Amino acid sequence: MTEQKLGILGGMGPQATQVFYQYVLDRTEASCDQEHLPTLILSDTKMPDRTAAILSGHTQALYERLLRDAKLLEDCGCTAIAIPCNTSHYFVDKLQGELHTPILHMIRETAAAIYAQGRRRPAILATDGTIQSGLYQAACAQYGLEAVAPDAAIQALVMSIIYDEIKQGERGSREKFAAIDKAMRQAGCDCAILACTELSVFRTYHNLPPFYVDAMEVLAETAVTRCGYQLRTI
Repeated sequence: MTEQKLGILGGMGPQATQVFYQYVLDRTEASCDQEHLPTLILSDTKMPDRTAAILSGHTQALYERLLRDAKLLEDCGCTAIAIPCNTSHYFVDKLQGELHTPILHMIRETAAAIYAQGRRRPAILATDGTIQSGLYQAACAQYGLEAVAPDAAIQALVMSIIYDEIKQGERGSREKFAAIDKAMRQAGCDCAILACTELSVFRTYHNLPPFYVDAMEVLAETAVTRCGYQLRTI
């Protein structure tokens, strides 16, 4: 049997890649180093901004860099590839067509997890690129879920936390997040997806309630189980 090896295509941004790998470590049932999942991390910090590329329509250079990195992980023997960046999943189906190694689809796995939890109206907290791509809306629709995007004012707060705060090394404004939380609950949402890695980083700084589903955490758990390892439950 082929030894399982996880490839992480990260660097978008670097802090989130670190958090994702820590998720993988924390959720693997292991009592010693040798029982953990072998992992190769490619932190490509020169990757162009995904939201800017998608919104501008100039995506070819970004796609080619993603493909080059994914092929490098494949050539290094990785048996599964995880891309913690939500927005990069705009390209995943096209990338998969060029690879033999399966890419774990964070967005579809998150929609499936929400459905399994019995939730039906998730809010999408993400970059403008992820929102406008319709990735989460489409994935949720496959399960009969009604995905709700924030209005313009609330989305501006989401983007400010991502770009003005977390990406700048700050911990993120609790006041801004409280306004987002209030708006999504008033919109009738029964959960909210942390659909940007910077929001996953925000979660590591602030104690968020079970109302929030962390897509990066879902991806980490998927990586562990798909590679044949057991999840740590405590």
